[in-house]
Amino acid sequence: MGEVELGKKDKLVEMVKHLTPRNIFLIDALGASVSFVLLGFVLPYFVAFTGMPSHVFYLLAGVAFLFAIFSFFCFKLNPQNWRPYLLAIAMANLLYCLFTILMVFYSSLSIFGIIYFAFEIIVIVLLASFELRTAQFSSKT
Repeated sequence: MGEVELGKKDKLVEMVKHLTPRNIFLIDALGASVSFVLLGFVLPYFVAFTGMPSHVFYLLAGVAFLFAIFSFFCFKLNPQNWRPYLLAIAMANLLYCLFTILMVFYSSLSIFGIIYFAFEIIVIVLLASFELRTAQFSSKT
């Protein structure tokens, strides 16, 4: 069992090593799109379940929508000098997480709301840290 798990981990590490900046923009755009749909169209129907006011969901959805558009355009345009754009979206993602934490702090979330936003923040922080490392240390074009 340990060898199988190690093999899967090695494959994942190998896949990550081969990600191009263009593909990272696509991953970012897809993730922001999922957040946009969840925050703008699904979670507002569960205000009582999550404890987050619907207007906050819509605000966060709007930001996710803008990030999705930015990352998608970076993916489609594939700029030669991609580093400033990747740094920009990474920093924007981290600021989004900070803003989300503030919104969570000033809301009376249920355990389900806390779980959702904690998961979202963890995923975004992991992606943003990967984006920052790629922008700073990658020789990929």
